[in-house]
Amino acid sequence: MPGLLCWNCGRPTGIEDKVMRSYQCESCLADLRCCRGCRHFDPMARSQCRENIDTPIPNKEKANFCDFFQQRLAVQSHLGRRTRADSKEERRKKFNDLFDD
Repeated sequence: MPGLLCWNCGRPTGIEDKVMRSYQCESCLADLRCCRGCRHFDPMARSQCRENIDTPIPNKEKANFCDFFQQRLAVQSHLGRRTRADSKEERRKKFNDLFDD
C-alpha cells in the first residue's frame, strides 16, 4: 500500500501528500510530523539530525515546525518495515565510504 507509514507502529496512514503538523496516526495517536518520522532523523548524528539545525529539538516524538522535515520513505514488505535507504547496495556504499580518505 503506497503512502506514509507511521514511524511508531508501522501501519499505513493513508497520507500520500504533505504531512501537516496536526496529523496523527489513527492507530497509535503518534504525531507524524516529528523528528522520528523525518528522513533526516539519525540517532548517531549531532542533535540526532543529518541537517545542520540551529536549535536542537528536545522531544523527537512530538510535532514541531522544523523547516527541514521530509517524510521518511518506508515500504512494507514480507521482511518487515524498511526504509528505502536500507537497500543492500546503499548499505555497502555507506560502509565503504567509512574507509575512503
